[in-house]
Amino acid sequence: MSTQTTDVDVPEAGDTQGLKQAVGDYVQRVKGGDVGSLPAVLGLVALVVLFSVLQGETFFTALNFANLLNQGTAIIVLAMGLVFVLLLGEIDLSAGFAAGTCAAVLAVTLTNRQWPWPLALAAALITGLVIGFLIGLLVARLGIPSFVVTLAAFLGLQGVMLLIIGEGGTIPIQNEVLLAVMNNNMPVWAGWTLWAVVVLGFAAVTLRAILNRRKVGLQASSTSVWLAKVLAVAILLGVAVYLLNIQRQVVRPGRLACTDTGAVNEPIGCIPVIQGVPWAVLVVLVLLVILTFVLSRTSYGRHIYAVGGNSEAARRAGISVPGIKISCFMICSFMAAVAGVLLASRDNSVSPTTGGAQTLLFAVGAAVIGGTSLFGGRGRVIDAVIGGLVVAVIANGLPLVTQQSGIQYVVTGAVLLVAASVDAISRKRTSTS
Repeated sequence: MSTQTTDVDVPEAGDTQGLKQAVGDYVQRVKGGDVGSLPAVLGLVALVVLFSVLQGETFFTALNFANLLNQGTAIIVLAMGLVFVLLLGEIDLSAGFAAGTCAAVLAVTLTNRQWPWPLALAAALITGLVIGFLIGLLVARLGIPSFVVTLAAFLGLQGVMLLIIGEGGTIPIQNEVLLAVMNNNMPVWAGWTLWAVVVLGFAAVTLRAILNRRKVGLQASSTSVWLAKVLAVAILLGVAVYLLNIQRQVVRPGRLACTDTGAVNEPIGCIPVIQGVPWAVLVVLVLLVILTFVLSRTSYGRHIYAVGGNSEAARRAGISVPGIKISCFMICSFMAAVAGVLLASRDNSVSPTTGGAQTLLFAVGAAVIGGTSLFGGRGRVIDAVIGGLVVAVIANGLPLVTQQSGIQYVVTGAVLLVAASVDAISRKRTSTS
């Protein structure tokens, strides 16, 4: 009887100590080299605090917060696709101009050819799949290094963009649906509804995973750890939604805020109400959920990690290594096409510079800074989101502190170098431990 009583009391004691034990286990994993996204999260917090102290009246505002998310959305989406290629230990240098080429296809079919926007969007996305298939075919079947293939595509796609758009030409995007993705916001109630769906969905999925592991006798997190994670996600996202739902336009004394923009009875010269979560955030969340499910909950995702960890062992285990490589390059270019659509929506046009400049470098930097390994076999889609936020904060905050573009490039490059160094050091510590 005493043994049965002890067995009943153990879950309660274990549950109260579960959080301390989980923290201790996490510290041990970090000491062993499994740092994950921790450096990126700490860096993000440090940068936000730094810029808030230096330029709090400009940086730490609801308007700038929304602008920061808008600026980083395309980079984050592009980085999500690059995660799949980096997991294989490969690289795609053409992703930026693949985005530009797909955006050019969208603009020509939509504006010049007068196609309905669903068909124009489909044409752009299919173009991305074709580009990724061709790159993957050359890498996986012919054995050409991905650096060489994607460098050639990097140069060639610039020419393709010029042929589609024309030398120095700019094609406007005038479709209201596509423009709304990067320029409009959700109603306030929709933002809070999205918050509730995300929090409840996260709680349900993580709880189900814990119960399934316990059912088959595997070690699982305690209820207190699960509850702490859910509360952390709820508070963090709740603060973000609250800030985005604040009226972002500054109403000067003597001016009124419009209650219903465009209504007949609005006061003359009233300030438009700009508030709500940007629709672009919903796009990122949907892609994050889908791609995370693919990597973590399917056999295909496990095959990707296996090929990235040891391609020869994966081949001997019966995994189609060429097929996995081709599909990952297709996913990368498809995500580049989505990023190109977002860039076109944000700029209201497509030009030969769309997807160029530092777009690719920032996207690769976002994936690596977030915790995706350059050596393959380790990384998550959420890494691209965290790293993209770090890059967006740097790009948004540094111009407020200094107008010297040289300093901005140096800081961004230094952050990327630190992230790559942390990756290399953590791999050595992991192999040693």
